[in-house]
Amino acid sequence: MPCPHFKITIVKRSQGQSAVAGAAYQSGERLFSEYDQKTKFYNKKKELVHAEIMLPSHAPPGYADRATLWNAVEAVENQWNSQLARRIVLAFPVEVPKEQYLSMIKEFCQEQFVSKGMIADFAIHDKGDGNPHAHILLTLRAMDEHGRWLPKARKVYDLDENGERIQLPSGNWKCHKENTVDWNDQKYAEVWRHSWETITNRYLEAAGRPERVDLRSFERQGIQQIPTVHLGPAAHQMEKRGVETFLGNLNRDIRAANSLMQSIRSAIRGLQRWIADLNEKKQLLLDALEKAKEPTLSDLLVDYFNLRAEQRSDWSGKAKLKCTVRDFEEVKRAVDYLKAHSLNTVEDLNQAIDSLNQTAAPLRKQLKQNENRMRAIAQIKDVAAVHAKLKPIHDIFIKKNFKLTKDAYAAQHKEELDIFNKAVRTLMKLNGSIAVDFSALDAEFSALQSSSAEFRTQLETLQPDISDLKSVRKYIDMVLNKQQLFAPGGKTPEKESVLKKLEQFQQKKSHHKTTSTPPNREESL
Repeated sequence: MPCPHFKITIVKRSQGQSAVAGAAYQSGERLFSEYDQKTKFYNKKKELVHAEIMLPSHAPPGYADRATLWNAVEAVENQWNSQLARRIVLAFPVEVPKEQYLSMIKEFCQEQFVSKGMIADFAIHDKGDGNPHAHILLTLRAMDEHGRWLPKARKVYDLDENGERIQLPSGNWKCHKENTVDWNDQKYAEVWRHSWETITNRYLEAAGRPERVDLRSFERQGIQQIPTVHLGPAAHQMEKRGVETFLGNLNRDIRAANSLMQSIRSAIRGLQRWIADLNEKKQLLLDALEKAKEPTLSDLLVDYFNLRAEQRSDWSGKAKLKCTVRDFEEVKRAVDYLKAHSLNTVEDLNQAIDSLNQTAAPLRKQLKQNENRMRAIAQIKDVAAVHAKLKPIHDIFIKKNFKLTKDAYAAQHKEELDIFNKAVRTLMKLNGSIAVDFSALDAEFSALQSSSAEFRTQLETLQPDISDLKSVRKYIDMVLNKQQLFAPGGKTPEKESVLKKLEQFQQKKSHHKTTSTPPNREESL
């Protein structure tokens, strides 16, 4: 299987890296760095197959010399944290003849880098250990037509709506930086990976090989597997000698996790077979329902369980397993509730709903009345405080006898007088009088609080039964409303009561019409 390795990094001075050292490493040449006045040499004669520099048409011919090129690159980058070059390491497929590696890498570099104005310095390495690969060093700065390095970014002044520069309080002009080229955009990582993938697959096809390489992640390929990490030469050699490394241990953990996921997928396939058997049993249940005049609630819950399994036919195995277990627990809880309360038929369900309504409705009504009255009392007390605060201003206004002074006072205190008058209207509406008995209101509020607490406690005792009956109603509704859920146009018809649909279901199964329809009890739940 072709190795899908394709790694992109940046050579950074802030991390002690050097473009000259990188070029010396991949080419196997002895290069002198003018920046740190040191000679860089890494003996790569055994594995070096080919090294070459590809220049765009406007680049100086002297840059075909490796030392000249990368010393020029480091000379123009004068910051301590400068980015010096882009490095790409990619793998060749062992299924392609080795003599074609050079044409593959040159085609890739010319199409994606040199044609865009970058200088590409590449080297092909092959130790004969089944890991042929290439190193590519790319320049980051563009060149003008005379072969001079251009700035990586330029200062651009921000303009207002009139096209004028914007001056800051400091006296400087507002501005921002813009890159002169877009080579650092993240989109190009995807472009370059896809280009190498296309070239590799074309050469594999030309070689008559069935293998294909895919540089997308496992997640994007839809493969439920955790990818291992690249060991690198040092860790690889240590692992070969039997020395455990951090990356080696990590890969072993990943493989163990993948093995566990594979076993889970096997279990899921077993569950899928079980679901298939369950579907066969469903048909038997449906046949039994055909003969019955009235379906039992338990049978309908089994139909609901199987219906949910059908609706997940295109889900992933893991999701199917998770939701099937959840549905099984829900249906089991509903069946246990029906058995505990001896609810077997539609009539039993109707009576249970009616009984809960008769118990809960008065409690809800009284609780709502209490809450409304408590809000009214709180509003009365708030408005009364506002009334008392603004009454002196209103009294002074009343005492003004002369129209001019009264109008002037009214204009000066218009907001306060308007609020005061609104408070009077509110007190008359809620209290029937502007005189407020705070002691009586506090006593009434306290009594209402105690009463509401008792009502809530009684309703809370009914809540489990209400919740269970709602669940049963939802499950049965899904079974009887199956055709509505998949209605043409994506719209469901107007929702009918569960009991009415149950009655219609009975009519269809018994092949006779009935004129009675059970009352719509469940909607008040």
